Amino acid sequence: MRFVRFAAQGRARYGVLEDNAIRSFKGSPFTHFGRAAASIPFDGDKYELGGVKLLSPCHPSKIVALGLNYRSHAEETRLPIPPNPLIFLKPSTAVIGPDEEIVLPPLARLRVDYEGELGVVIGRKARNVPPERVKDCILGYTCVNDVSERYAQRDDGQWTRAKGYDTFAPIGPCIQTEADPSDLRLETYLNGELRQSARTSDLIFSVPELVAFVSSVMTLLPGDVISTGTPSGIGPMSAGDVVEVKIEKIGILRNSVVAAERSRGL
Repeated sequence: MRFVRFAAQGRARYGVLEDNAIRSFKGSPFTHFGRAAASIPFDGDKYELGGVKLLSPCHPSKIVALGLNYRSHAEETRLPIPPNPLIFLKPSTAVIGPDEEIVLPPLARLRVDYEGELGVVIGRKARNVPPERVKDCILGYTCVNDVSERYAQRDDGQWTRAKGYDTFAPIGPCIQTEADPSDLRLETYLNGELRQSARTSDLIFSVPELVAFVSSVMTLLPGDVISTGTPSGIGPMSAGDVVEVKIEKIGILRNSVVAAERSRGL
């Protein structure tokens, strides 16, 4: 199933995406986690995909992101492969959904990069999960763009500011429950030009290893996202650009880039 969160009739709802239509249901995928698909309480409403606004498919309390988890990216940045997963946090306030705007911060020096990544969406509270039980706590998978400001990343010596600006965590368009994360094609396009292309089989640390490791450090809550790292091909974005993260069997996460003064509400 492909779970989506969308705005219709003045409120946010959850539904299941079937071709180009959405069947809405009561509650959320997290309240029904672990139940059979037949038990989902559909409310009888159906919406055409083109007639609603897709939102970020979940409300993570935190996004746990990975650095240097593709060998090609480690080679690109000339950094050694870490002996353990290199994790950092992105705040929930950075989250935006499909077709929302990535806002460039008003800095004198600025290089904001795209980083297309596979996101793992946690379905239930998880702590100290062994690798062989990881499937029991995963709801599904989504696309993530780990937007990063490179001067702040270099100058600060740590990544909170560089990765944590508002709008720096696009997520979507759906949560795919049936994908196999071990070998999916991931591509990132900038203005229609292919910039990143890899398979998740090239991850240094696999999804089970990542969930087990992260859950040994911190408790994961329903809706939390683990962003599994980016392959080679990272590069800068400018105002007016459109970036698309496309993952096999999941879909396309598309966002435009704007300068701060052009963004709505600022």
